[in-house]
Amino acid sequence: MPQRQLLETDQKALEINLNPKIYGTFAEIGAGQEVARYFFQVGAAAGTIAKTMSAYDKVYSDQIYGVEPSGRYVCESRIHKMVDHEYELMVDRLRHDRPDTNFFVFADTIAAINYSRTIPGNGWMGLRFQLEPESGSSNDLLLHVRMLDNDNQLQQQAIGILGVNMIYGAFNYHDDPETLVLSLLDGLKGRVAIDMIVLEGANFPDLDNRLLSLWLVKHGLTEVTMFDPRGRSIHPSEFLYRKSVMIVRGSFRPITLVNEDMLRAGYQQFRESSGLEPSKSFLLTELTLDNLLSSAELNERDFLHRATLLNELGQTVIISNYHKYGDLIEYLSLYKVSPVGIVLGVNDLLELISSKYRDNQDGRLLAAFGEIFMRNVNLYVYPAQQEGAEELVTAQNVPIPEGVKFLYKHLLDSGQIVDINNFQPENLHIYSRNVLSMIKAGEEGWEKMVPDKVAKLIKAENLFEYPSEKLAFEY
Repeated sequence: MPQRQLLETDQKALEINLNPKIYGTFAEIGAGQEVARYFFQVGAAAGTIAKTMSAYDKVYSDQIYGVEPSGRYVCESRIHKMVDHEYELMVDRLRHDRPDTNFFVFADTIAAINYSRTIPGNGWMGLRFQLEPESGSSNDLLLHVRMLDNDNQLQQQAIGILGVNMIYGAFNYHDDPETLVLSLLDGLKGRVAIDMIVLEGANFPDLDNRLLSLWLVKHGLTEVTMFDPRGRSIHPSEFLYRKSVMIVRGSFRPITLVNEDMLRAGYQQFRESSGLEPSKSFLLTELTLDNLLSSAELNERDFLHRATLLNELGQTVIISNYHKYGDLIEYLSLYKVSPVGIVLGVNDLLELISSKYRDNQDGRLLAAFGEIFMRNVNLYVYPAQQEGAEELVTAQNVPIPEGVKFLYKHLLDSGQIVDINNFQPENLHIYSRNVLSMIKAGEEGWEKMVPDKVAKLIKAENLFEYPSEKLAFEY
């Protein structure tokens, strides 16, 4: 990315204030009027601010923006209602008087850390902004933020800085969305985590929001983010709160019949063994940053190919920078997700157990295993067919290191590690790396090793360097 000048928060706010073509409203609930305060305190705010308001009382807030059926006020639907309402008022009242002005509405709904430290601090922030006032069109920038400061006033300050970064970035870096994302952390490194982002509108018709999610993790704005089968960024607080989750981590390069079977059989066994209702359980597929990196470079096209296939099969995708399953489980615990099921191949199970044994022979072995197994987590193990051997390798016969066999047997006996039963043995010879080589080389036969939808999409969109005279897949 090209170099950019890093400005202080006050400089950004003043630059916006001095731009006569930018004019807008601030609506902030919770954590004070922190964003608007920056624009007031630097001077010349009359050139930027049409109105500021805070419907802090829930009754007043409901009268203005409507009642939230969930009873929650720090949520995505609230931020949409706030932005919609305030933007409609602004356009209705000022468009005729200011036809050449780029209008904006900034809104946030924030729950900062409380006195007893039981609420860590998080919130939703939204910005509707214009870049071409004559067209009447607008764009939306939406994000969810977790505050990491352990002090209420510091969290309020961080929200103010982030809000200024959002507004400044939208008007100054809209031609380079990756820089816009990176600029959100200006002056905030280590103080916030932005784990959900959406940027859409008339000026971003071809922007793939899955790339925005990737950039959040790539540039350290968060360790984990998610997007749904439509490719839209989503947040666990909105759909996973107090639910049950199964996670399947993999390369999915491409997704094969074995991967599909792991998803199907593992999820079915997870729900049946836990007695879960389908509406209260979710299946998530995980791509780690390590897995996406190739020769220290992140191939965004390759990432989009994998994401496209997973989305085509209806999968919700996690992108994470978590090396350990325990870190992801810890993140999900913020939203009271339980139980958690993890599907992994038997070779990955062996590596997981062996590495924990290797790295924790100084008396911390129980604590190391407790990072996973003390949180109502079960591992569902998919078997493997070793070349030249008739017997399948399963959780029961995998060659566990001698020094950890006693603990491993306890996990088997307690049902925290279980074999997946209803699998399809005829597919165990399929490996993604072999399928990928066949696709790139233009060899025949790989189509029978992947789901039909996957084969058709790879050919139609020329994914994974599938030979074609014309590269049809663009992003």
